[in-house]
Amino acid sequence: MEKFKVIIVEDVPLELKGTEGIFKNDIPEAEIIGTAENEIAYWKLIRHQKPDLVLLDLGLGGSTTVGVEICRQTKDAYPSIKVLIFTGEILNEKLWVDVLDAGADGICLKSGELLTRGDVASVMSGKRLVFNQPILERIVNRFKQSVGSQLMHQEAMVEYEIDEYDERFLRHLALGYTKEQITNLRGMPFGVKSLEKRQNELSQKLFPNGNGGMNINATRLVVRALELRIIDIDNLEPDED
Repeated sequence: MEKFKVIIVEDVPLELKGTEGIFKNDIPEAEIIGTAENEIAYWKLIRHQKPDLVLLDLGLGGSTTVGVEICRQTKDAYPSIKVLIFTGEILNEKLWVDVLDAGADGICLKSGELLTRGDVASVMSGKRLVFNQPILERIVNRFKQSVGSQLMHQEAMVEYEIDEYDERFLRHLALGYTKEQITNLRGMPFGVKSLEKRQNELSQKLFPNGNGGMNINATRLVVRALELRIIDIDNLEPDED
């Protein structure tokens, strides 16, 4: 790895000292040209000397959004600068998505193996989406859950003989559409009476043994469809009208 310049953005003195120690002991090619504990100090630093890498904490001064904005503005103003996130926000997955959308080259969580020479070398060599082991484990688990959910959906569609119109009907019921509104959807060739008939047929398919003697209304039908993964609560989007 060739020599490079780095700015560390970190507002916790003890964690800053530890990060500086990692560079000193494991990544001697890095020249730390400055450290910043907040946004103002960071922009003052970068105006005087451009780094090759910004190692950026996200939770600055109690705010999680400041780090995302620093990343976005840095990438907009200096596209060649690498931005590697080094954060203790280990549970805020939305924040990870936000900072990746903002252009971050990678994310390392402050847990497990922390920051390694390999992580930094990967970023400096031009690789994108560099993650350390803790975040990789979270990503892989989410991937497995997503694939498993898709398989359950496919199996349920076959087992209960659900067609495209059944799925659209159930999905829009879940979104609060009335049958009258559903009939007006583009490519939905059914009137209200046809949808009522379809609802009765779906009730028989999804409740082959009845519902304990209780009436199966639209709400109960939708809940059952969610339980069986016929419709996905994380992907409830309406069709275009």
